[in-house]
Amino acid sequence: MQLVTYDRGGARRLGALVAGTVVDLPDAVGHPSFPATMEALVAYHGGTTLDAAAFALARPEAVETCAVPKPRLLVPIIPTSLREFAVARTSSNGHRRVLGPDEEMAWPAKARYLGCELEVACIVGGGGHKLSRARASEAIFGYTLMGDWSAWRPHRTNGSRPRGLAASAFAISLGPCVLTPDEFDPGGVRLVARIDDEVWSEGALDVSGPSFPEIIAEVSRTEEVSPGEVYGSAAFGYGYRVDPGKALHRGARVDLVADGIGTLSTRIGLRG
Repeated sequence: MQLVTYDRGGARRLGALVAGTVVDLPDAVGHPSFPATMEALVAYHGGTTLDAAAFALARPEAVETCAVPKPRLLVPIIPTSLREFAVARTSSNGHRRVLGPDEEMAWPAKARYLGCELEVACIVGGGGHKLSRARASEAIFGYTLMGDWSAWRPHRTNGSRPRGLAASAFAISLGPCVLTPDEFDPGGVRLVARIDDEVWSEGALDVSGPSFPEIIAEVSRTEEVSPGEVYGSAAFGYGYRVDPGKALHRGARVDLVADGIGTLSTRIGLRG
């Protein structure tokens, strides 16, 4: 199931993609208790909730009646916390902007260069403490694409003159949809990063390291795992940052692509 969040009258609203058409999922299900947002669905998707969604989307009349004309997709989920996959480090969302599909990225102040790593992100839908790998696997709600944005700025120490450049992460982009685990294999997905229609990187995730269930189980050994957490996979291969002879420029369009999830596009602003 491909789940999205779209703008409905200025509010976040849960939808689903069916053959390229956005369908209002709560309206299609037609039950007053069905979650109206992705955040609510992730937190309360137990029992027959997803079964009800699948049943509704299998009815052509529901899809036709509840189709959304000209939808504007938003970031599919607002993470309760963000964890870097390699080290399971929590990053405060208050210090990193979260962007959705087709949003513009303002050029950060004093940045000389920008970098963006293409990652697959895992969204946790369950919780608990000291989870087994099997329970950690069951806690995964779905997967999406993630762009991990960093800026290179002049590095200063105690007010001294700049000494080279230092990189800092300042934003992430997520989307365009959340794909449920029954339709997605992180180890087999093909990933592509395009800049202004030129392929800069392509490949697959490194499956030799720990899997998403393994890292979630490891985190749960020392702290509570909660619904809404997002885990980034770390870049596939070398991903792309400022590769030799290349740099992201103002006005560039960055397209991150994964089979099944689709294309997550970001335009870098001309000013900032």
